[in-house]
Amino acid sequence: MRVVLAPDKFKGSASAREVAGALAAGLRAARPDLEIAEFPVADGGDGTVAAAVAAGFAEIPVTAAGPVGDPVGTHFALRGRTAVVELADVTGLRRLPGPGLAPLTASTFGVGQVITAALDAGATEIVLGVGGSASTDGGAGMLQALGARLTDAGGRDLARGGAALAGLAAVDLAGLDRRIAGARFLVACDVDSPLTGPAGAAAVFGPQKGAGPAEVGLLDRALAHWAAVTARVTGRDAARVPGAGAAGGTAFGALAYLGADLVAGADLVLGLIGFDAALAGAGLVVTGEGSLDRQTLTGKAPLGVARAAARRGVPVVAVAGRVLLTGPELAAAGFTIAYALTDLEPDPAIAMSRTADLLKRVGARIAARLPIGRASPADGPER
Repeated sequence: MRVVLAPDKFKGSASAREVAGALAAGLRAARPDLEIAEFPVADGGDGTVAAAVAAGFAEIPVTAAGPVGDPVGTHFALRGRTAVVELADVTGLRRLPGPGLAPLTASTFGVGQVITAALDAGATEIVLGVGGSASTDGGAGMLQALGARLTDAGGRDLARGGAALAGLAAVDLAGLDRRIAGARFLVACDVDSPLTGPAGAAAVFGPQKGAGPAEVGLLDRALAHWAAVTARVTGRDAARVPGAGAAGGTAFGALAYLGADLVAGADLVLGLIGFDAALAGAGLVVTGEGSLDRQTLTGKAPLGVARAAARRGVPVVAVAGRVLLTGPELAAAGFTIAYALTDLEPDPAIAMSRTADLLKRVGARIAARLPIGRASPADGPER
C-alpha cells in the first residue's frame, strides 16, 4: 500500500519535513511493507522554500537585509526558470535581531534583494510566499531594492519602513530592474484583506507585529498615501483588491509594480511540488499542522491536501498537535480521521517538547488501522 505523507509544520516544535519523517518512522515500524512517500507542504508562509527543495528544487543561498537592515543568510529555491522566494525567511518576524518588534521601521528591502538574486540566476517565474512578515510597508522596501526610487518632498531617498511612507512625495521607476517586465510573479496568499481600512494590513495584522492603536492608525494612513501615490504613478488602483493587504501590504506592492497575480497559497505550493502526480496509486494520505482549527478551513495547507486527495478518491487522515474541529467539520473538510497529540500527552508544553516521539506513536496507530476507508471521523478514540 502506498501512503503519501503531506504535513505542514507544527509551528514552534517541528518543521514539515521533521513531521513527515517522524510519521514515516512510526508507520514503517508497525508496517515495514508500506510504500511511503514524503511530501512536506506549506501554504506560502514558513516552510515554502523547504517544501520546494524537498520536491527537487535546488536551494540557493543568499545574503540579504533582514527586517531592520542587518544582514541575514537566507535561501530561495530554483528549478529551471522557476524560483520560490519566502518572505518569512528574510524579513519575517523570526528574523528580527532581538526580542523587540519594529512595527514602524521594519522593511521588505531584503525580499527585493532575494528577487534580484533569483533574476540573476535566470528565473523568469517567481513565486513569492508572503506569510509571517515583520513589516507593514506595502512592499515599498522590496521595490526600493529592485531599483525604484522613493523620495520625500526635498528629493531625498525615503527611509525604510511603513511609517516613512507618510512623507512620500514621488516614485521614480526609471531604475526599476528591467528584467521584471519579462518575468511572471505569483504571490502565494491565504488572506483576503485589502490594503487599508478596518480589515486592512495595519488594522488586522499590525498588532501582531507590535503596533499599538496609535501606530496602527499611523501605518494605515501611510499605506493609504502610498496607495494614492502609486495609483498616480502606475494608473493602477490595487489597494482594494482582496489579498492586497497580505504581509503588511507586500502583496499590494507586487500587484501594482510587478504585475503579480495572487494565488491561494496552499494550492500554489501543491502545484509546485507536483502533489497531484504523487497521489497516483496512493491508498492513503496523511496531512496535518500544529493546530487543526477554524483557520485550517480558510485555506491552510491540510485543507488543500484534503481537497486534492478527494479529487483522486484517496482517504485522508489528519494529525495535529491539537484538534479543535468537530467530527462533522472534519468530515466536511474531507478528513476521515483526525489524531491529536494532546490525546497522547494532555500537557501542551510536554507535547511540544516530545513532538517527534508522539508523531511516531501516531504513525504506528495509523498503520495498525490500515486499510482506512471512509469511516466517521469520530470513530474510535480519535476524532
